[in-house]
Parts: sequence; structure tokens; C-alpha cells
Amino acid sequence: MILSTAEPLRGIFPIAPTPFTDAGLLDLEGQRRVLDCMIDQGVDGICILANYSEQFLLSDDERNTLVELCLSHVGDRVPVIVTCSHFSTRVACEVPAVRYLKIEVPGTADKLRQLVAAGGDMIDGPFDGEESITLMADLDAGAAGTMPSALLPDLIRPVLLHHRAGRRNEAAAAYARILPLINYENRQCGLRATKTIMAVGGVIRSDAVRHPLQALHPATRAGLLELAAELEPLALRWGK
Repeated sequence: MILSTAEPLRGIFPIAPTPFTDAGLLDLEGQRRVLDCMIDQGVDGICILANYSEQFLLSDDERNTLVELCLSHVGDRVPVIVTCSHFSTRVACEVPAVRYLKIEVPGTADKLRQLVAAGGDMIDGPFDGEESITLMADLDAGAAGTMPSALLPDLIRPVLLHHRAGRRNEAAAAYARILPLINYENRQCGLRATKTIMAVGGVIRSDAVRHPLQALHPATRAGLLELAAELEPLALRWGK
């Protein structure tokens, strides 16, 4: 579900994390702060209830609560995408309104090129994902935007703006600067990275995840914070 928008969606649509208390309950006030922080990051829209939102660990009632909270709190500030997906091609083909793609597979750039060529005007927005770890190649392949985590969209944004304006060298330089942190997030931390940074940055009170997920190892956490401190993403200082 997407809030109505006059123009095709493009740009940065990060995945909102779902904060929990140390006891494992939904932190609804923390969720509001997450959304406010993301808007201050300069995002073009917000995705909720995706895998990086730990949707697979939420009950149906919790999902309903979060949909209502997020849509009402964000209002008309930015578009909101509520994740709905299905493994079956047959089921997915029965949804005629689908005009956007998020591709995060090995060889994403080639997949994007094939889909853009096959879909033509039927595709309003081909996006990449997976924490933007292949962003430059995907933009070159025709991606209209990216769906990363909420860890550093404010630092990813210049990459898109430079690339869109035809300043590829500047885009590549901006991307090279942040790639070590993106790689560390993608390969070492997963969804826990955003929660850790947001907890240290005062956005949320706890970086708790639900079982069977486990907290980051202290050494992994230290490595993440070391890389983030060099770049100072907004999430690391928003609540201080």
C-alpha cells in the first residue's frame, strides 16, 4: 500500500526498524521517533514492515498496530510503503497494480536491465535494496532509487543526487566514502546495525531484537561504531 502521489516514486525509501523494549514489547514512542529521524534524514519515502523491520517476528495484531501508527504519524510528510509480498508468481501476477520493483539478488544490475527492457512503460520505479551495497552499478543499470536500511540514508542521498545530475565521478566518490560502513552492515550486522546506531544516537532506548535473532557480539558492535563515528550519520547524533 502506498500513499497517493502525483509523481512516480524515486530516490531513497529506507526500511524503518521496529524498536522493542528490553522486555521484547513494541516501543511505540520509539517507533514515532524512528519515523521522525528518518524524515530528518531527507528520505523520499519510508518502507515499513519489511524484513529489516523484523516483520517475520511480529504478530498480526502488532502489524496492524504499526500500520496505523506509522501512517497516522507520518501523515503527508513523505509517502509510506507498507510491505506486502508473496513467494508465488501466480499470486503476485494477480495484483495488477504492481508498477514498482525492488531487486536484491546476485547480479542485481543485470536483472534490473532485463526487467526495465521487458517492462517498459509498465514499470514506474525499479529500485535496488540490500543496504545499497551495489548502488552505483544499479543506478547505472537504470534504478530509480534504493531501499536501504535507515542507518545512513542522509549519506546515501548525495550519491543519487550526483548520479541523477550526470556527475558520475562525484557520485562514485561519495559512494566510495560510505561503502566500508555499508559493507560492514551488510556482511557483519544485518538489521541490527540500524538499531545499534539509533540506540547509541538516542533515537530509541534499546537495540533489542527478538529471538531467534541475537544481539551483536561486542567486537562486531565496536567495529560498527568505529566506522560510523568516522562518517557521523544523522542517526548517530539525532537524539543527543
